[in-house]
Amino acid sequence: MSSPALIANSDSLREAFGKTLSALGDEFPKLVVLDADIAGGTGVHHFRKSHPDRMIQFGIAEQNMMAAAGGMAAVGLIPVVTTFAVFCLRAIEQARLSLCYARRNAKIVASHPGLDVGPDGGSAQALEDLAAFRAIPGMTVISPADPTEMALATRAILEFDGPVYMRTGRSPCARLFGDDHRFEIGKGQIIRDGDDVTIVACGTEVARALAAADMLAEDGISARVVNMATIKPIDTALLSRCAVETGALVTAEDHNIHGGLGGAVAEALAATTPCPVEFVGVKDTFGASGEPEELAHHFGISAPFIADAARRAIARKKK
Repeated sequence: MSSPALIANSDSLREAFGKTLSALGDEFPKLVVLDADIAGGTGVHHFRKSHPDRMIQFGIAEQNMMAAAGGMAAVGLIPVVTTFAVFCLRAIEQARLSLCYARRNAKIVASHPGLDVGPDGGSAQALEDLAAFRAIPGMTVISPADPTEMALATRAILEFDGPVYMRTGRSPCARLFGDDHRFEIGKGQIIRDGDDVTIVACGTEVARALAAADMLAEDGISARVVNMATIKPIDTALLSRCAVETGALVTAEDHNIHGGLGGAVAEALAATTPCPVEFVGVKDTFGASGEPEELAHHFGISAPFIADAARRAIARKKK
């Protein structure tokens, strides 16, 4: 599959999520949205406007909100817990016990993840959320790449039976996919084919991975790009196929280098098809205040760094 053309900047992922949730409200009458006094920042102000009777305000009490979601799911509702990713971390015990241990059908949708938070700075930039929620038994973890995929993923998590953690995003982002795009929980997609190396990315890093593939093409390097929107359960079959066909991989994520997409890919390949893997992510440090693209370059997750990692992976394969 060839790389989709980048379309002009459009909605942020959080706005795409909020608009889709509002549009689906009538179709899913058991859907209720839980807010911790931050609806304007998560995109669910759209749902509040269209379905005010199904919007529950908890104030700044994320732990209570998460626990209450378990109780709502126990009586047949579909609660969607919304807040910033960094505030989800303070409620991880409740997510573990009230949602996953109890096997409740509740969804956690987290805005403002990673360096995409930008000027709010390191204290607000959750760089460990994928690792934390991926480690909870029974939790499905998703990070869509563009507004089109976010809309599809929003429907998918409402149709899915079980606890889900899904990242959105703060900043306006490029639209990568057309109206014919498909999303399925647990499946990755080759969105640009190549023979020399595979770049596996999620979230905002997918657009940067495509840009890196263009850079590599100028040097005669054919890079495959995989959009791995579901981090858990990871698409092991697709990863194994890419390892066989290209012989080297790079992972790219707006997250700590430990425990996120890179860890999930390495675990899958170690059990099936070991090959050289290079990891692009924030290198075990907190973030800083700045514009997202400036921060991406400063912390080494922008397109040139992905391209350099691909060259290293290819060099290791040749050895």
